Amino acid sequence: MKTVVITGAGGNLGAAASHHFLGKGWRVLAFVSPGKVPGGKKDNLTYVEADLMDEAGTAEVLASVMKKHPVIDAAILTVGGFEAGGLEQTDDAALRRMYALNFETAYHVARPLSLWMNRQPEGGRIIFIGARPALDASAGKSLVAYGLSKSLLFKLAEYMDSAFVKVKAHVVVFSALDTPQNRASMPKADRSQWVAPERVAELMEEVVTRGGNEIVEIRN
Repeated sequence: MKTVVITGAGGNLGAAASHHFLGKGWRVLAFVSPGKVPGGKKDNLTYVEADLMDEAGTAEVLASVMKKHPVIDAAILTVGGFEAGGLEQTDDAALRRMYALNFETAYHVARPLSLWMNRQPEGGRIIFIGARPALDASAGKSLVAYGLSKSLLFKLAEYMDSAFVKVKAHVVVFSALDTPQNRASMPKADRSQWVAPERVAELMEEVVTRGGNEIVEIRN
């Protein structure tokens, strides 16, 4: 049985990924914020509490996880946040908030996991959640802090692919998730290009199972 780490398992995308991977026969190590373990139990699902913005604490939790599960085949890093604002509205505090939520939470997990995976006989795969505003300036001009923080994930994936022989990093990109929260916050938005979390989860499982490009764009 293969093992996957999924961060942000309490959110829409993380929960969908956990459900999908379980259905495909994976063992799921579902990371959630401290005190946020959902109710109910499922076979092959283990909830792990960790504050991913705390590097030392995250490293300690991961060390314990890797001791119990010596082989980790994949990691899906879904933790992140969103904040609107162009250059005029984007101050240092906004940059730091988005950097911490979108980059540090991923880096604190990806760094130790990638080092561990690279020592495994079969290596491993790591998926980051990117964003189109990080690739397209016209889409990101009113989302500066968000776009900048997400852009670092693309560069991190490049660095990892260059540094490791057995680890492959991918960045998944989509327009917006079709969730109750997004529908409520953007009632007038064109949802024709929004993507269901279940669809993203399905494609992420295909990527870690069969491989794929470094950047994986998902469209409705």
